[in-house]
Amino acid sequence: MSNTMEMFPIYLRRLDERKTVLVGGDDEAEEKVEQLLERNANLTVISPHLTEKMWRWVRESRFKWIPRNYKQGDLEGAFMAIVAEYEGDINKKVYQEAKERNILVNVMDDLPNANFAFGSIVRRGPLTISISTSGAAPALSVRLRERFEEEFGPEYGQFLEFMQKLRKPMAKYHEKFSDRKDLWYKLIDSEVLSFFRQGKIKEAYHKTAEIVGEKVVGDALPTEQVTA
Repeated sequence: MSNTMEMFPIYLRRLDERKTVLVGGDDEAEEKVEQLLERNANLTVISPHLTEKMWRWVRESRFKWIPRNYKQGDLEGAFMAIVAEYEGDINKKVYQEAKERNILVNVMDDLPNANFAFGSIVRRGPLTISISTSGAAPALSVRLRERFEEEFGPEYGQFLEFMQKLRKPMAKYHEKFSDRKDLWYKLIDSEVLSFFRQGKIKEAYHKTAEIVGEKVVGDALPTEQVTA
């Protein structure tokens, strides 16, 4: 089987409960640190230098900083390791230690010294789209991400945040799972998302109430939002 077929996509949760170690302090490291901090990761960065933005995060105590180069033993207690910047054979050393400790490890742009890879990410609130070419053509992942960023606008985040608010009231007023399932699909296939895209928020709420019931929407939102 080809190596490009070995990838298995997953989404990690609860990164605040387990330690992530990132090696590097350049622009690529900054981008990855920002993505991790957005997900409340328990993060340790190892690098003798940092970008200006990373310096600010250190002063805000957003992550722990070890101001030196990586050395053997730095991955103790870690769940995941990421090498964003390195010199010499640091990539191989980090990979070897991670392998010995049975932890996840990624060396950016060095798939042979990694047991997982990152995809190009498009995020709109709760919506996350991850794109991977399994290392065959990373540039294509970037171009696809740029395309999806245009296609999937902020309305998807607004829509999904609204759907999240509906979940408990839906279970309260529509006890049968089969009924809720049908209603969710009716919402998804309705004009509600289009109303969010057009900025017609009140129309989106009213259409939702037509589909799932006014009580459901009333429990999900403050009264003034629904009736205004």
